[in-house]
Amino acid sequence: METKYIFVIGGVMSSVGKGITTASIGKILQSKGYKVCLIKCDMYINIDAGTIRPTEHGEVFVGEDGIEADQDLGNYERFTGIASTRDNYITTGQIYKTVIERERNLEYDGEDVEVVPDIPNEIIRRIKEASAKKKTQITIIEIGGTVGEYQNLLFLEAARMMHLQMPNNVIFILVSYLPIPKKVGEMKTKPTQYAARSLNSAGIQADFILARAETKLDEKRKNKLSVFCNVPKDFVISAPDVDSIYEVPINFEKENLGNKILKKFNLEQKKNNLDDWKQLITKSKNVKKQVEIAIVGKYFATGDFVLSDSYISVIEAIKHASFQNNIKPNLTWINSQEFEDDIDSIKNLNNYDAIIVPGGFGSRGTEGIISAIKYARQNNIPFLGLCYGMQLATIEFARNVAGFKDANSTEIDPNTKYPVIDLMQKQRKILKKNNYGATMRLGNYPCTLINSTLARKLYNKENILERHRHRYEFNNNYLDLFKQKGLIISGINKIQNLVEIIEIKQNNFFVATQFHPEFNSRPLHPHPLFFGLIEAAINKPANC
Repeated sequence: METKYIFVIGGVMSSVGKGITTASIGKILQSKGYKVCLIKCDMYINIDAGTIRPTEHGEVFVGEDGIEADQDLGNYERFTGIASTRDNYITTGQIYKTVIERERNLEYDGEDVEVVPDIPNEIIRRIKEASAKKKTQITIIEIGGTVGEYQNLLFLEAARMMHLQMPNNVIFILVSYLPIPKKVGEMKTKPTQYAARSLNSAGIQADFILARAETKLDEKRKNKLSVFCNVPKDFVISAPDVDSIYEVPINFEKENLGNKILKKFNLEQKKNNLDDWKQLITKSKNVKKQVEIAIVGKYFATGDFVLSDSYISVIEAIKHASFQNNIKPNLTWINSQEFEDDIDSIKNLNNYDAIIVPGGFGSRGTEGIISAIKYARQNNIPFLGLCYGMQLATIEFARNVAGFKDANSTEIDPNTKYPVIDLMQKQRKILKKNNYGATMRLGNYPCTLINSTLARKLYNKENILERHRHRYEFNNNYLDLFKQKGLIISGINKIQNLVEIIEIKQNNFFVATQFHPEFNSRPLHPHPLFFGLIEAAINKPANC
């Protein structure tokens, strides 16, 4: 069959749920036996998401091949189980860079190169190339931002051109928000009507409207949207707020969205197979007991608000492991600066069943994080360090167990006397050229687990592949000494002789990884390290 294409476009406001919608549609069609491919188009001039602050754009999700992408690719993976690569992520920067390079290489046969049609044509080429590579039947493309924004016009133009070229193989889904102003008390359709008309002005008619709102869409609003947005009433789908994002595919299927899409494409309509997801939702809703988890780090604040999107994969990995342990996680975000401003506040960590230190960069707040790690180690509070968390755990061990009081990372203190975390020689050469984009150790790397360690027990196998995103490494000059002092090296990259996992055996659970295990956690298959952490948190002695 010819590949079919679904464009998912947002209306009214950002964070309306396009990513979850795209992932959910992918999950639904996949459950009906169709092979899908999910692509995110970001309007940014950035080549990738690697140089964007987490508080600016949320978590940087790393694909298997090292692509630093938008966090939506994480949702795509968690919902469909399909690993992401650079084919799944397109930015304006990538498109312009390619077109300019082709022009310099005389690949346009001497013709003038124009924004339209050459930029949209390159977008179309990439979408089709990704579909062909992955041999997919249905490709779902999420266009970042909202309709009406200048920045995503060229992606909309590419979508319009694709529909012109293959009208029976392209459909458009508008995901739009219907507000319920408190003082009015009524769900308003006008913003979505305006979004639909704005989409019309780009030459695109929505085939479906997914109506996001606090509550379920009533028949009156469905009728209004149908009439004023020129969409069949049956294709106006209610998308109310839910307690768990994993309920979204279930909700969509209550209105038979999957088969309606297939009908629009003239494809065979099939029964979905979402029973395992339904069981997961039922299980998560019936959990009564809670476990208290403290996430200590930075990149939490954006103005007066907490931006949990900075660590969305960590949050989801905690949820996956908790549900499988029949427990509900209660997360508390702790800015490490608090411990630097008031050292006595460190005792508040006694209120938690487990502590996680996620990834990060730079020197701000690191002393507070190191104090938190020390407290977890000394008080036997289950601890999991991720990437930067592993590096800071190494520094804490060096200072307070091995006796190197001034130990540090050269990222934090370039002149430290004891650089227990340091740059590899290859990275030194890269930084001398001020070449920061996509130059870290990125993507999948192998790790060999050592017998009789907690990591080996939890993974239950010797060799693993995990995703990385970092530049600094454990300094092997201190390896033997730290082992003598009781640090367990439980995971090693044998190819490059790099430390990947450290443990402290005396503690019930003290594990830190140089990689990001959260990227490989799935709703029905929680990551072994997160599962082990939650299990340890549940069984934490009361006197800890």
